[in-house]
Amino acid sequence: MSDRPNFVLILADDMGYSDLGCYGSEINTPNIDSLANTGVRFSQMYNSARCCPSRAALLTGLNPHQAGIGHMTADLGAPSYQGYLNRSCATIAEVLRPHGYATMMSGKWHAGGDYRSTDPGDWDVGGPANPTP
Repeated sequence: MSDRPNFVLILADDMGYSDLGCYGSEINTPNIDSLANTGVRFSQMYNSARCCPSRAALLTGLNPHQAGIGHMTADLGAPSYQGYLNRSCATIAEVLRPHGYATMMSGKWHAGGDYRSTDPGDWDVGGPANPTP
C-alpha cells in the first residue's frame, strides 16, 4: 500500500468558504493550513443548507436525492427522502477497501440510522461487518 497516497477527508458544519486561513481567513488555522498547502483541497462542491444531504453527497459522490437523503434523516415516504443512505449506493469507504485502504469515520455521522442498533437500511451499524470507531 506504500504506493497509494494516504488522505484525510474533513467535513465541518457551519463553515464559510473563507473561514480557514488557507482560503484567506484572518483566523489562524495553522494545522489545517499545513494539510491544505501540502495536499489537495476542494474548491467546488454541491452544498446543501442542511448538513445531512451534504454528507450524503460527500460520502457517496452522488446527488443527495440519489443517495436517499434529500432533506434530513426523517423518512418522508419517498425514495429520495427516505432519510438514510440507500443500499444501492456505495460510500467512499466501501469503494476504497477492496483496493487495500483501511478506512474509518470519526465524528458526527448524520446520514441516517440509529447508532445503537441496525438502521432502516439494514446496515448493521457497529456489527462485525461495519464496526464503529
